[in-house]
Amino acid sequence: MAPSFDFVDWWNKEQHRGGTPVVVKMENPNYSMLEIESPKTGFEGGKDKGKNAKQLTWVLLLKAHRAAGCVAWVALGLWTVLAAIKKRLILGQGLADPNTERPRKGRLFKAITGFLVFAIFMLCVEVGAHMMGWHFVGPHWPPAFGVRNLPHAIYVGWIYFRAEYIAPPLQFLINFCIYLFLLQSADRILLCLGCLWIKWKNIKPIPVNSSLESDDLEQPDKGYPMVLVQIPMCNEREVYEQSIGAVCQLDWPRHRMLVQVLDDSDDVETQFLIKGEVSKWQQKGVNIIYRHRTNRTGYKAGNLKSAMNCAYVKDYEFVTIFDADFQPKADFLKRTVPHFRENPELGLVQARWSFVNKDENLLTRLQNINLSFHFEVEQQVNGVFLNFFGFNGTAGVWRIKALEECGGWLERTTVEDMDVAVRAHLCGWKFIFLNDVRSICELPESYEAYRKQQHRWHSGPMQLFRLCLPDIITSKVSALKKANLIFLFFLLRKLILPFYSFTLFCIILPVTMFVPEAQLPVWVVCYIPALMSFLNVLPSPRSFPFLIPYLLFENTMSVTKFNAMISGLFQLSSAHEWVVTKKTGRASEADLLSLQESKPPPAKLSRGASESGLDALKQKQEQMHLPPPPLVPSAPKKKANRLYRKELALAFLLLTAAARSLLSAKGVHFYFLLFQGISFLVVGLDLIGEQVS
Repeated sequence: MAPSFDFVDWWNKEQHRGGTPVVVKMENPNYSMLEIESPKTGFEGGKDKGKNAKQLTWVLLLKAHRAAGCVAWVALGLWTVLAAIKKRLILGQGLADPNTERPRKGRLFKAITGFLVFAIFMLCVEVGAHMMGWHFVGPHWPPAFGVRNLPHAIYVGWIYFRAEYIAPPLQFLINFCIYLFLLQSADRILLCLGCLWIKWKNIKPIPVNSSLESDDLEQPDKGYPMVLVQIPMCNEREVYEQSIGAVCQLDWPRHRMLVQVLDDSDDVETQFLIKGEVSKWQQKGVNIIYRHRTNRTGYKAGNLKSAMNCAYVKDYEFVTIFDADFQPKADFLKRTVPHFRENPELGLVQARWSFVNKDENLLTRLQNINLSFHFEVEQQVNGVFLNFFGFNGTAGVWRIKALEECGGWLERTTVEDMDVAVRAHLCGWKFIFLNDVRSICELPESYEAYRKQQHRWHSGPMQLFRLCLPDIITSKVSALKKANLIFLFFLLRKLILPFYSFTLFCIILPVTMFVPEAQLPVWVVCYIPALMSFLNVLPSPRSFPFLIPYLLFENTMSVTKFNAMISGLFQLSSAHEWVVTKKTGRASEADLLSLQESKPPPAKLSRGASESGLDALKQKQEQMHLPPPPLVPSAPKKKANRLYRKELALAFLLLTAAARSLLSAKGVHFYFLLFQGISFLVVGLDLIGEQVS
């Protein structure tokens, strides 16, 4: 069995190698003290410039120790990868059952395999030609060479053919991708400059009137608007308790808030557990309702749409949505809802996410870098300068009037949150992003969960773009807003980014090693990507040690994002798949302690007709007293790691191209292809993230 290996563990150990202070307590007072004076020369720039031999020796030993630790870490990592290749790839041990999960060999995988076969064949040809001394510089046909035999003639013909017919179109494609790359990089730099301007000027949304208190002594809570809080969930057995508990402790008048637990679970035991949790908070006086759909039509959008069709919703002015793994702080509503006062054009207030498990493993650290940039830079800049950004689907407060005016929740895509945001923007509603209001949630800890989440997040926007393009063109918003939606929001950030990232660095770069007449500049391979990665890491400065792993991992994820973008753009079957991201139910110790210690004061609930729809609440309470159905314990599904074929094929393609680059003495290209190939190999073997095998 291979030893465990994690870059995060190694880095944390390195952080504590600077030495530990020691305090010595003298028990026996009968001791003598000898004062040793420091040398007066040699350290203060006097005549004696020599170094202290002992100190120099210790410094060298410490340096050697760190170097040996680094070498040992690299050796351990290499051993882990080789052991995983033997165990998972050759022997097939510790993997998911191939009979239950048969990966589909799509067109993209077949295309990558074709490039791999071509690369391996050409590597053998190039190595053979190099050993026989067939070194040619330009595309010339036989008069320039003395043809020795048939293989020599075939090789000369190949050189002429690739220089005349393959290199020109390949160079055109390279230049086109470089143009897209520079365009997207310029957009990234402008966003960062906008973020710096916001920081420098200390720009942040401030409510016109932050007070919600009423002057009416008889009704002091009259100034608090009616708020509907929705918690959509589906088989969220690990997180339902902490999510419902956090929402029920929101600091808001009980009679001015209604909590809807919207359960789409198909597991009977999970349904019963969630009902019991709702019943517990009902007994504590919280205005909370449990709703369950027998048909999961439309997934999350259908769930929210069904809940908004309840008759009592008309009595509420705002609706807040929290996914099942979110734990808002008690003052969430008091920090978000006041922004709507005296601002009738405001339709959405979005809060930022924070992550309880961002330091769990290397995968969660890299996700934290991405999402920190998304919130700190993209959403904050777009919110300040454009009053528009994509709704994140959770931790946001909507004006119900805005939802109704734009058509409500639609089930036509897998990104219902982005869909409703675009339609509300076209109707003239404005959005606000609050960077200082945060809601705790979880990051996917396994690569399988993260990959499925990213597939949905990148296929849905392309579905939406096809559907919304006519509405954007014919809408009454300004030409500037139309251009922002079409060219920046959809094309540049949702289509062009995954296209050039995969095409340029995963396909074109290795192909240029076998077609050296087409050139890919070093600054495209190294300098610009390093700069973009540096800008991405800026919002999370503690993640700077993971700059290079982040750069490599983003290129590795480009194959998933490119595949998702294509499936959404051309309406392939995988674009309509909705897989709930699995959670582990992690919570910090402070959160658990506050959840146990805080006891909301009991409140008498009126049983008459009220603005909160308590008739439905009473009916649900009566159902809770029925004898529970017999529970059949379900066998837990055994977790297992997987092999990802596209990533493995790309790993071997890049490593083959790295070997070919040695013949051309392309140093930067070799190192990039080598490390990128290893990154694809690590991901393809499912060595990143949670290890369950």
